[in-house]
Amino acid sequence: MEAQNFTFKEKISHYLDDFNSPIGVIVNLIILGLILLSSGIFVIETYPLYDTTLKVLGKIDGVILSLFTIEYLIRFWCAESKVKFIFSIFFIDLLSILPLFVGFIDIRFIRILRWFRVLRLLRLIKFETSLFKIKSEDGIILVRIFLIIFSLVFIYSGAIYQVEHYSNPEVFKTFFDALYFSVVTMTTVGFGDVIPLSEAGKILTVIMIFSGILLIPWQLSILTQKFLQNTQQGNQVCSHCGLKFHDRDANYCKICGTKL
Repeated sequence: MEAQNFTFKEKISHYLDDFNSPIGVIVNLIILGLILLSSGIFVIETYPLYDTTLKVLGKIDGVILSLFTIEYLIRFWCAESKVKFIFSIFFIDLLSILPLFVGFIDIRFIRILRWFRVLRLLRLIKFETSLFKIKSEDGIILVRIFLIIFSLVFIYSGAIYQVEHYSNPEVFKTFFDALYFSVVTMTTVGFGDVIPLSEAGKILTVIMIFSGILLIPWQLSILTQKFLQNTQQGNQVCSHCGLKFHDRDANYCKICGTKL
């Protein structure tokens, strides 16, 4: 169905998830840019800055948070099933805007939720692969693996910085210190030169180690299996259905059965 035949609500919903039309591309580019800008602000704020600079960054982040909230409310309004929407992948969006609703409560650790905004990159995988014209299955898998690992490392780095900076400021001075610790911990290298002191930091470190043990080998195994699968395939094209890849020793097309 063409976009011009949609109702007003359907048009809005369409362009929020459309990666082909100019309007859809612009909308999703803006969302992607706001995610990256917001994540960059979080990182910059961990470094020594003038109070005026921090105030400006805080106002920019407040505007971004408001825009994310408006986007989420629009998506909620457009959703056919409100309950299903809340518990869908858009739950990531809800996590990213939650500080707006609980920010008035004096709870230091609620700031950890701000780091979850980077997870929105995972929801835009289709847009990112479309934007960079990545059409091969290998390329899409590689992008997905990169974004999963990047998002997890970013969140862990932000979280460990948030829980350790106040109790261990000499070790966890900036985001880079937290990033170094997260990478070393998740890869189970464990140099031991950076050690968390708080209970929350120690618990988070254990979670990091388990995540590294489970996630990284799992993602690498997916990539390896795909690579081995491709090396076992030839580029014989089926004359009937047009399938381009078959096992090198195949005599018949695995889709339509036509002799190769």
